[in-house]
Amino acid sequence: MTSETSQLPEPSQPAGPASAGPASADYAPFAHLTVPNAPLYRQVMRAFLTAKERFAVHLRPEDVYAALDAGSRPADVEAVTQALDKLVDWGNLRADPDHARVTAVEDFYRRRFIYQLTRAGEAAEAALGTYDEVLGRRGELQAVALHDIVTQLRALLVIASEDEPDPAKAYVALSVLTARFTDLADNARAFMGSLQRTIDLHDIEVEAFLAYKDRLIQYLERFIQDLITLGGRIALLIGELEEQGRVGPLLRLAAARESADATPEDAEHAEATAYEKWAARWSGLAQWFVSGEGRESQARLLRGRALGSIPQLLAVVRQLNERRAGRSDRSADFRTLARWFAQAPNDAARHRLWRVAFGLHSSRHLTVDADTLAERAASPEPASTPWGEARPLRISPQLRRTGSYERRGKPRKVADRGEAKRKLAEIATRQAGEARQARERLVTGGPVRLSRLGELDPLAFELFLRLLGDALATWRPGMTSTVVTSGDGSMEIRLTALGDGSTAEVRTPDGVFSGPDHLIDIIDLTAGEDRGGGAGVPEGHLPALGHPSPPTAMSPHVPVSAPRQDSPLQPSGAAQNRRETP
Repeated sequence: MTSETSQLPEPSQPAGPASAGPASADYAPFAHLTVPNAPLYRQVMRAFLTAKERFAVHLRPEDVYAALDAGSRPADVEAVTQALDKLVDWGNLRADPDHARVTAVEDFYRRRFIYQLTRAGEAAEAALGTYDEVLGRRGELQAVALHDIVTQLRALLVIASEDEPDPAKAYVALSVLTARFTDLADNARAFMGSLQRTIDLHDIEVEAFLAYKDRLIQYLERFIQDLITLGGRIALLIGELEEQGRVGPLLRLAAARESADATPEDAEHAEATAYEKWAARWSGLAQWFVSGEGRESQARLLRGRALGSIPQLLAVVRQLNERRAGRSDRSADFRTLARWFAQAPNDAARHRLWRVAFGLHSSRHLTVDADTLAERAASPEPASTPWGEARPLRISPQLRRTGSYERRGKPRKVADRGEAKRKLAEIATRQAGEARQARERLVTGGPVRLSRLGELDPLAFELFLRLLGDALATWRPGMTSTVVTSGDGSMEIRLTALGDGSTAEVRTPDGVFSGPDHLIDIIDLTAGEDRGGGAGVPEGHLPALGHPSPPTAMSPHVPVSAPRQDSPLQPSGAAQNRRETP
């Protein structure tokens, strides 16, 4: 009986091509997701899916009841039977009379059914399984997939170089290549989405984040390194295949192989459709790894996104550490204020706290004296009193007539601020002199090595760091020298990289500032002299000192007293533990 009933057409699925298509789609099998008893319906459907994996087609209510979780199953089988009948109404299940247990005539009149999955119910469960899988997927950055893509592209080069390429080999290589590329793209997209949720601390415990952030950063760095090396190799292989015109024949061979089993009347259309699909897949692969005019490749965008996520992760860690150390931020302030409001003894204290915290005070143009306050305290106005019915506040007639209010009496004496202005002028003069001395100290009179600057006082060293920072901010890959003017237009610095590997040390009262040596020329533009060329060295003709390398490792904004851990330009040697005096 099982084999016979399983072959019968389903009532909810009429035969014929007219039933196909979105116009006739019936979404009733999803109705059990939004009803009050939805968890029970989901368990029942999962029981049928589990039975289908064991090649059991039909289930009785007792079988379904036994398959449910013992901790969440209903008290009796009748509740399961009612759930089965509702699923039959929605089209998820099909009910057939259960004649196997008929032993007497009266058994024919009893309501007994066996149930099986319908095509609509099975499709709905497959869709829900995909939905749950996608929601639970964290994704991964598959460096192994990059190696596999390189291997398959090399195999395609070998196949294309043959006089008569084998269609089966071409089809297998393209199929594996497409599968690995789809895996790589989907998992990378899912991983970056979950990474952003991690950075935003959504659905993640702070302790768990702090526990695995180091492994996560190492994971990102390793994938970025593989993407740089293997991504460039993949782009070269793709370019080699496309330049030799071998991609089109390989795609046609794969399309012909895929449509070989089509009926004679559909063979031509099937092959054309298959070729369009293979061409679209190859175009997606090429655009993922190869940049075009005005368009960056997806691999480059993924690399930039992964690189940008590392400092974001470090910023989150720094913020969490600051909160743990007790440093205040806006969210912590508002939480503390909320606790104060909750701990306030009465409403009067809460109102005082509100006014102190948010600075809400009465209007300044209204005069409220002690008598008015005493009267309001004796007979307060409820907050719900309309303005038109409330007792008026007495204000000055002059304010009402002229819009301004002035107190009667003698005007205030004009304060003599001459002494304060004189002190400010002295401070400004002293600061200008110190700035001039710092500029004069830094003027080199021509190109000199950075190591020959000697010891700098704090003001001159601060100005030197600003100038060096302005120069390095304009440095780009491939540059060997740069010329930049300071932000106030008072000084000009010319910086040239040296290729001899020497190290420069600039001594200050706070320590030693070290880094790669460079050729530097600092000019004071306010002095009215152009000493850019120096003595014996014409301007624009600096001495050749070997092949230069760009000073990308320098970080001039690092304070000497507190060097950053990620900067190579920091106090060297014993100066990290001591401070040298002039």
